[in-house]
Amino acid sequence: MLYLVATPIGNLGDITLRALETLRAVDYIASEDTRTTGVLLKHFDIHKPQIAFHEHNEQRAGERLIGLLHAGASVALVTDAGTPGISDPGYSLVRRAVDAEIPVTMIPGPAGLIMAVVLSGLPLHSFTFRGFPPRKSGQRRRFLAVDQTSPHTLIFYESPFRLAAFLEDALAVFGDRPAALANDLTKLYEHVERAPLSSLLSSVRDAGKLKGEYIVVIGGAGTANESDAATDTERDEDEE
Repeated sequence: MLYLVATPIGNLGDITLRALETLRAVDYIASEDTRTTGVLLKHFDIHKPQIAFHEHNEQRAGERLIGLLHAGASVALVTDAGTPGISDPGYSLVRRAVDAEIPVTMIPGPAGLIMAVVLSGLPLHSFTFRGFPPRKSGQRRRFLAVDQTSPHTLIFYESPFRLAAFLEDALAVFGDRPAALANDLTKLYEHVERAPLSSLLSSVRDAGKLKGEYIVVIGGAGTANESDAATDTERDEDEE
């Protein structure tokens, strides 16, 4: 059996009882980074052999893991933080297992994108997760333009080194929509900033050196107009 085990995105106290039971019961743990997972395992006094499985070795390591699963071993797949398969190579292992008719299940838990969109204050009835955008500006703008007219709230992951450039391109493509910037979720210095894209861009430029992975949530097409309409309605009611 292949188990997809969600792990904390920051605070280790967020791990579930089922996740701990599964990690203690399986024969192997496939880890995106064995050092990062090692910290988690040590904290909970779990001693299991780890197999590195990441974007640079997913072909070779994937074959090895499928071989172990075929031989009857149980494997837990974990990412560095959150739910495996989201913006990491977990998908390819799940696809291999499904094609090989190997049973797959999941131990649900934290997912940074869900926490960020809920805390953003933006509409939740429909949203689109777009993952990491391209690194180069031209490609990134074309990538963003795909959702230019989408009414859905948009969620992106971004590196601190490219965050300002991403916000600049997002502002150029989408206009000054309402947005939110989340960082260090569940950690001591958890921070969520809610403001128009232009304000977030100014804030990031003034912040100096940034650290950690960022989640950017942007209102869908029409969100700004809806906010303006709400403001106009409130103004009319005040005048009455």
